[in-house]
Amino acid sequence: MGEVPTREEFLFLPAWQVALFYALIAASVALFVWQVRGRVRLWMRGRPISWRPDYVGGIVRYVLGQKKVKTSRTRSGAPMHLLIFYGFLTLFIGTTLLAVNTYLPWKFHKGAYFLTYEFVLDVMGVALFIGLVWAGLRRLFAKPKSLTSDLSDYATLGLLLLLTVTGFLLEAARMSAAPQPFDTSAPVGHWLSGLIPGVTPQIYIGIWWVHAALVAVFIAAVPRLRLRHIVYAVLCAAGTDPEAKMSSLTPLKLEDVEKTGKIGVEKPEEYSRWHLMSLDACMECGRCTEVCPAHAVGKPLDPQKVVQDIRSALSDGRTVADAVSEEALWACTTCNACVEVCPVLIRHVDLIVDARRHLVAEGRMSGTAATMLRQVQSTESAWGTPAAEREKWMGAEEVPIARDLAARGESFEYLLWVGCAGAVDPAAGKTARSVASLLKKAGVSFACLGIEERCTGDSARRVGDEFLFQQLAEQNVGTLNSYKFKKIVTACPHCFNTLKNEYAPFGGDYEVMHHTQLLSELVESGRLKAPSFEDGAVVFHDPCYLGRINNESDAPRRALGVPSDSDASDTPVGKWLNEPLELEGNRLAEPVNHGRKTLCCGAGGGRMWMDEDISQRPGSRRAQELVETGAKTVAVACPFCRIMLETGLQQVEGGDKTELVDIAEMLSEANEDA
Repeated sequence: MGEVPTREEFLFLPAWQVALFYALIAASVALFVWQVRGRVRLWMRGRPISWRPDYVGGIVRYVLGQKKVKTSRTRSGAPMHLLIFYGFLTLFIGTTLLAVNTYLPWKFHKGAYFLTYEFVLDVMGVALFIGLVWAGLRRLFAKPKSLTSDLSDYATLGLLLLLTVTGFLLEAARMSAAPQPFDTSAPVGHWLSGLIPGVTPQIYIGIWWVHAALVAVFIAAVPRLRLRHIVYAVLCAAGTDPEAKMSSLTPLKLEDVEKTGKIGVEKPEEYSRWHLMSLDACMECGRCTEVCPAHAVGKPLDPQKVVQDIRSALSDGRTVADAVSEEALWACTTCNACVEVCPVLIRHVDLIVDARRHLVAEGRMSGTAATMLRQVQSTESAWGTPAAEREKWMGAEEVPIARDLAARGESFEYLLWVGCAGAVDPAAGKTARSVASLLKKAGVSFACLGIEERCTGDSARRVGDEFLFQQLAEQNVGTLNSYKFKKIVTACPHCFNTLKNEYAPFGGDYEVMHHTQLLSELVESGRLKAPSFEDGAVVFHDPCYLGRINNESDAPRRALGVPSDSDASDTPVGKWLNEPLELEGNRLAEPVNHGRKTLCCGAGGGRMWMDEDISQRPGSRRAQELVETGAKTVAVACPFCRIMLETGLQQVEGGDKTELVDIAEMLSEANEDA
């Protein structure tokens, strides 16, 4: 029988050197713990978290599964990062298993396991090496504008490269100094050993100590480098709120305000401990900044800088507004593009809206946004129109009113939520009338609230007036719960999101549909006819609050007669897409950014009501991209988007020749004679 494959631990090292090694590693670990402990003490100044973390699920999905990195929509070098991550993780696990084998009374590091171990570590070591070289070249020659970089980043890459190279060199030296017939199980090490024949035990020990010293330096330096995210991101994933969604904000509780005397966040320590920890998890990759619509048009908002500024303020005692700047805080559209792409789960929108809440409570909001809040308070409409205006068009269209049906003892299946825009804005009103007409044509049982409908409070909440939102939510829930219906349908993604995702804490748990979802069902069932258009003649603009925040991009396209690509691809339209649809049926002229990766029109987060420089309008940037598709018609599914794009189209070349129309209007025209 041949010798059982294995290798001797601490080969050629005398006992005193082994003891010295343990002392060195103990010192580096102690320094590591001391540095991390300092950050933990800062985190603990924050509010205790109010949720039960999904420790295992968070780590499995976001750390081991690298979910956010794999679905990144930026030019972020995701394959590069995956090579580095999985290569490093494999070597870390391999080192841990070797240590376990050393200290257990029974030894498993032998035989077939050992041969597999050696092969896997060699292959993944090569993956790590390739990823590190890729990262270095990318920073030197193709660094994204949003990616910050300094000498410490190159030092980190250099240190990791040295660890990887000396690891292979050490393996080769072992094979050269003490060759074994099974060394071929580690192909890279075995190949390198042929390049350094005749290695003596003394040379091997020298290489061993170089590698060991680098390991000690690495452990001690991690908390000081951008690489700290390998520790803090794990903690961040483990402690994240499993119920947290981009679609909803955390409500303020009046008892908490009474206890603290504060609304919102003034200083960083008023965030939760998890939010403070997430600041340290930031890897400064720049993905958030790269996708920010406000930053792209020159506004002072830089999501990555927001995180870094709040992190600095936690140490130096500044307020959030002073560290970030009020102008930057008000620039956010709450489109959540930054949150979507962040690989370490930072919730930038939460940080910004909590700071806005404090500013509003302190009276530090002025201009048109403050006017909007006063209008909502006085008229319960963001447009400032009286409730009687909501029913003006309904009589002529013979739209059923919920209170009239209830008085006659009649029931209805759908409650059509018109929204402030649909009741007042001429273009949005045209959409509302088209939806009502289509529902009647399809034989759908529905009714509207009319004068009983109020603003859902979306803009008020995202601007920062949380208690005005809660007042509206409670009033609307009281009204809605007084009627019996199965579903709510609305043509406004902001109303859709609020009714669907933010009313449950106030007693309003409803099944809510966007109008394109219901219309697509009616088209597919044959109760309505889809519009017909030439290939490439129509481009659809996905609203952020529908496509990204509520993951609905298929329904608007199906309503237009564009089949879902679920049968043709593993990635439906609602996932990340970069290619136009190539399927039977109408062909849309898809812009580069669509579906979940849509570009924001600039209206969200209360920006709809704020004045802005004509050269800094996200809507103009989006309009330019839509016009560049060559489509003659821009189809929309949001009244806010329509308003912003209408202005944007007037600012770009060729935009004045482009028709802007809601999907419901296209369907209404297609069904006029049906």
